[in-house]
Amino acid sequence: MPLTRETDFPANVEIIEVGPRDGLQREATLVSTDDKVALINALVEAGLKRIQVTSFVHPKWVPQMADAEDVCARIPKAPDVIYSGLALNRKGVERAHAAGLTTIDISVSASDTHSRKNANRSLAQALQEFDDMYALGREVGMTIRGGIQCAFGYLQVGDVDPATVIEIAQRHLDLGVDELALADTSGLADPVQITEMIDSVLPLAGDRPVILHLHDTRGLGLANVLAALRAGVSRFDTAFGGLGGCPFIEGATGNIATEDTVYMLHQMGIETGIDLSKLSRVTRDFERVLGSSSMPGKVYKLLASDAPRLAQAPAD
Repeated sequence: MPLTRETDFPANVEIIEVGPRDGLQREATLVSTDDKVALINALVEAGLKRIQVTSFVHPKWVPQMADAEDVCARIPKAPDVIYSGLALNRKGVERAHAAGLTTIDISVSASDTHSRKNANRSLAQALQEFDDMYALGREVGMTIRGGIQCAFGYLQVGDVDPATVIEIAQRHLDLGVDELALADTSGLADPVQITEMIDSVLPLAGDRPVILHLHDTRGLGLANVLAALRAGVSRFDTAFGGLGGCPFIEGATGNIATEDTVYMLHQMGIETGIDLSKLSRVTRDFERVLGSSSMPGKVYKLLASDAPRLAQAPAD
């Protein structure tokens, strides 16, 4: 059946920018708090309405996120923007709440091996910890996004049973999460896997949003977005410039690039509310911060010249 704009795709898609967290977490260059705050503010100016600003993890394991509280304290909170943080344990939820965030992303890995490397817990232990994190988040009135890492595999296709993912998804939903996120942490997914998983999960979720967190490790990121759109998903995590990747998965590369994703959606007549030229300039200017001449994304290189420049961070 041929694709048609009117029947196959949503009119609007929500883009959730995870670059300040997932995009930066494995970068060798430590980014200053000044530059992180400038980045987040510039992303808001470009039209992003949801931004994952940091993660509350031990700085020994992810040094880039050591300034989580400072970042949260210094962001001028725009009233129409949702700022969220990632937590992998109860202490992380406590820190996020104390830092003033009202939305928390908590998740477990569907791979026991990855869970032990990423969170230092078996899957069974991580699920119990998830319950504790959820209870605390609810107690303090936070909006809770429940996530499943490695939902499409860990090191190779087939090493995570889809039935395990469905079981965890149902567990999260029964608990009462406000949103459910499925992460292709290793970038193993293909359009058929995406479609099959969404067809299984959407009926379970009912009216609760399902979000896809896609990586482009094998070049299938945008193909997977297209498959997800046709299957009924309209919310996606992306990272400016295509930065990112799990530090605990060898060879894992970046998220799908925000600019590339938005460009494709706009070309298809799907609204995002994002100014692509401004966003491309933000990414181009952040090359200076990272000391890089190029990021994995493509579109920002073509469009960056037309937008105002990101303000330089104050000198130390």
